[in-house]
Amino acid sequence: MATLVLTVAGGLIGGPAGAAIGSMIGNVIDHEILFKPKGREGPRLSDLKVQTSSYGTQVPKLFGTMRVAGSVIWATDLVEHRDRQSGGKGRPSTTTYSYTASLAVALSARPILGVGRIWADGQLLRGAAGDFKARTGFRLHLGGEDQPADPLIVAAEGAGRAPAHRGIAYAVFEDLELGPWGNRIPSLSFEVEADAAPVPAGDIAVALGALNQADPSVALAGFAAQGASLASIVEVLGQAAGGWFGEGPMLHCGTGEAITIEDSGVGGHGRGNRSVASATRVPRTLSLSHYDPARDWQIGLQRAGGTGPASRDMRIELPAAIDAGTARTLAEAALLRADTERTRRTVHLGWEALAVSPGSRVRIAGTPGIWRVDGWKFEGMSVSLDCVALAPEVAPLPGSGGRALGAGDVAIGRTILHAFELPPIEDAPATTPRIAIAAAGEAEGWRRAALLLSIDGGTAWQEIGGTQGIAVLGRIRTPPGRAAPQIEDRRNHVVVELANPAMLLDHADDIALDAGANLAMLGDELIQFRRAERLDARQWRLSGLWRGRRGTENAIGSQVESNRFVLLDARTVTMTDVPLGAIGTEVRLLAEGAGDVGEAAQAFAAINGISLLPLPPVQLFARRLSNGGVRLTWVRRSRSDWRWEDGRDLAPEPGGERYRVTLIPNNGIGWTVETLAPEITLGAAAIAGGARIEVRQLGITGTSPPATLTLPDQGESA
Repeated sequence: MATLVLTVAGGLIGGPAGAAIGSMIGNVIDHEILFKPKGREGPRLSDLKVQTSSYGTQVPKLFGTMRVAGSVIWATDLVEHRDRQSGGKGRPSTTTYSYTASLAVALSARPILGVGRIWADGQLLRGAAGDFKARTGFRLHLGGEDQPADPLIVAAEGAGRAPAHRGIAYAVFEDLELGPWGNRIPSLSFEVEADAAPVPAGDIAVALGALNQADPSVALAGFAAQGASLASIVEVLGQAAGGWFGEGPMLHCGTGEAITIEDSGVGGHGRGNRSVASATRVPRTLSLSHYDPARDWQIGLQRAGGTGPASRDMRIELPAAIDAGTARTLAEAALLRADTERTRRTVHLGWEALAVSPGSRVRIAGTPGIWRVDGWKFEGMSVSLDCVALAPEVAPLPGSGGRALGAGDVAIGRTILHAFELPPIEDAPATTPRIAIAAAGEAEGWRRAALLLSIDGGTAWQEIGGTQGIAVLGRIRTPPGRAAPQIEDRRNHVVVELANPAMLLDHADDIALDAGANLAMLGDELIQFRRAERLDARQWRLSGLWRGRRGTENAIGSQVESNRFVLLDARTVTMTDVPLGAIGTEVRLLAEGAGDVGEAAQAFAAINGISLLPLPPVQLFARRLSNGGVRLTWVRRSRSDWRWEDGRDLAPEPGGERYRVTLIPNNGIGWTVETLAPEITLGAAAIAGGARIEVRQLGITGTSPPATLTLPDQGESA
């Protein structure tokens, strides 16, 4: 900077000669004061990886594409959400808690084009396709000077109190789900694209206002301008370019046009001299560390080995994003410069040398190579130029960054949701209708979804927490047909297509089946299956079927293609209760996962009471009596005592046994009577002309569907 100022001042005072002298003096100031090497105050490689939230933290100016942690500039308190799950087998219900938070993270102090992947504690929160792996709202402000304040911050802080952060690119997360990170805000880092292509190091210095001009220089895939001073940032850029600073101010590099000068000391006048510093000044090895885009911006290291006698090693920290080959080339070039620049030469010239400014590239007549003017002295009406030999350009070299295990970018896909009233599959009696909720994703990266329930047709919704796990579910492709529920169905099979290839099914033997393994809801029928044969990535053939389980025998054979298939597993299927008044209605559910952008998955569940109402009696039988009447008998069934473990009859019904018998004669008026025993006698007059009989079991929570029997008139046989 001083070069530019003193060049102008010198020209005003002494004309062209004064301008040249001022330029030389300014260059000395630039080298010795402004850009003099000192303790490292520029950005270090680790700086960009640590997320901060301290007031006054510097926000970098980003160029190219970089991965940065950013600075949290606004956040809400954690919001607590309760999720109550019904217990089973007499166990009490459990309540779990989850948390969300909203926050804004500053990324760049200059405008950007966009954001790609986002990491949370090193794991992908947002994939390359823009899909989020956890539920959150997300908005990106690109850093324009006219950008409005974020609506969430305005709502929280109030109109007129929320800053727009103009000139700052920042990201806003709304209700970020914190469960995957231990219910705390994770450390976030962002793949930020500030420019559409790699940016030359010199162009970055010009864009920062540190220089007026720069020679063509190494292109950096990304760079974050951050440091204690602008001079320290420019020094880093100069180091990356392998260049030096000259008048203008300008960044020069080793290639380009050179001025040819005549050394008056050549030819025996004795005024020219040449010196070569000791080879011990050249490091034995030179290591260059950098950010490697091919390894998700992890720190890479490339090393160049020397041949000199020195015992010391040198390390350069270049906080820029470059590939391994470029890093190796820069390391080799830096080591070659250290060796070449041991050679210096002092050239004595006349007044004409006033036009040769410090920092210029020169050729010395009669001497090979190109030199740069490093120092200047004016005395005795002659100019002495202190020149340093320039190293030849290093051709691009291949480099390997090594193998890196990056964070998995697994697609999530949209949520698939099934909901249905489920008969009790445990021995504990139910007191309210209970529905099963099974959810999964179209892709294997899906994890969970938030749930909403409506019992009034969608007028009002209530939060019921989140899904419990990833259910194994899909659709029927080949229905199984009809079969008897009393024996294993070895004639039929069913083909199902699962939601994604990561889902698996397995075989089960007699012991496992008896313990409840491979229980699935197939349409409206509960089945179990002995064998599961994989046909392709998603289709499976199920055989060895146990049909009509837990009182669903009426649904046998009712399935059609595309009906639901859900494997029932207490670890993955969410159970929730609905009010008694919901019996006879249809409830609605919504599920929203991280992959559901704009539209949540929905399901409908018809509540007919199969989860708590008694089962209809079976073996309804009528025996003719000698007086013309009939004696009706039936067998009680229970929803909570399916396994005949003690060799005895069913356990007593809670509240006692009660039945309602309804007679619907073909001629005459029907009537209803209740009985406490599984039998009743009907007189001849009551059934004259034939009648229809319905028997229902009465339970604490309601009445079972009927068992029916048709009685012919007296002239026909029963």
